[in-house]
Amino acid sequence: MISAILRRVAMGAITLLGVAIVVFVLLRVAPGNPIAMMIGPGASETDILALKAKYGLDQSLPMQFWIWLTNFLQGDFGTSISRQVSVISLLSERLPATLELAIAALVIAVLLGGLIAVLSTLLRKSWGASALDGANSLLLTVPEFVWALAFVLLLGVAFPILPLSGRNDPAAGTVFVTNFYLIEAILTGRWGVVWDVFSHMLMPVFALALPLAAIIARVLKEALGEAMMQDYVVLARVKGMSERRLVLGEALRNAVGPTLALTGVQFTFLIGGTVIIEKIFSYPGLGNMAIDAVINRDFPLIQGLILMFGVLFILINLAVDLLVVALNPRLSRG
Repeated sequence: MISAILRRVAMGAITLLGVAIVVFVLLRVAPGNPIAMMIGPGASETDILALKAKYGLDQSLPMQFWIWLTNFLQGDFGTSISRQVSVISLLSERLPATLELAIAALVIAVLLGGLIAVLSTLLRKSWGASALDGANSLLLTVPEFVWALAFVLLLGVAFPILPLSGRNDPAAGTVFVTNFYLIEAILTGRWGVVWDVFSHMLMPVFALALPLAAIIARVLKEALGEAMMQDYVVLARVKGMSERRLVLGEALRNAVGPTLALTGVQFTFLIGGTVIIEKIFSYPGLGNMAIDAVINRDFPLIQGLILMFGVLFILINLAVDLLVVALNPRLSRG
């Protein structure tokens, strides 16, 4: 087990290095000049050269990458060109917001998808199962950004019951010690603040969660259907075990493994989906900042963001692999 984890970590490090090289080269060969965006039209050639030297853009590509890599390994991600703030401080400020959003969406997706799958299995061969399948198909075909726009029009404009943007109400003057607003508010028992933060999260969370819930429901329903045909379930049914107990107590336990593996993969896509959702709701997370960084051609910030997403993807996949093995120890011997 430990050797397998070490191999995954080593492969993850090699993957990150490859991603860093590709992104570094593509950013510098693509059209656009970040210096031209941040300097006035009347700037002299001396000023332009000075700024290029400041950000190391006057060096050759191999030298630029070597300087960036050595600084990165020492914990220095560089300074944002557009914001004039260290990249590591920007990432540490925005990462908690994206994590809270993504984890909340994952929890809702798992609960909703699991509920749909279990009910469809219990009601199989009935009109209720057909209705649930139809609703799940709708959830599956509508992408995140369409749900987001629908929520904005319905709950933000037509019936303005939820806030349209931001992470909390600035007028409330709430002071946070950490950047994990929701977790901190819950741990400190400030329930008014909890609702304020959660109400700002509701629309983006459900926009992210609904398509994922549909995927989880479909995969789990298929896994439950296969489990219900296994000999041990048939034997338990013959012995008089109720259908509800068969599904929840026997079949569900064996259907969780493949569903969990797929959920981990889809969770990485969900984090990537926060880029558009955060922009729609002006939610101050990594995704929103990523779009601004691309528009401003902010090389250090883009590189830091992509590597941060890469680290998250690797850690999530590693965690899912460990959970799958924990649920089925025979896989560790395979």
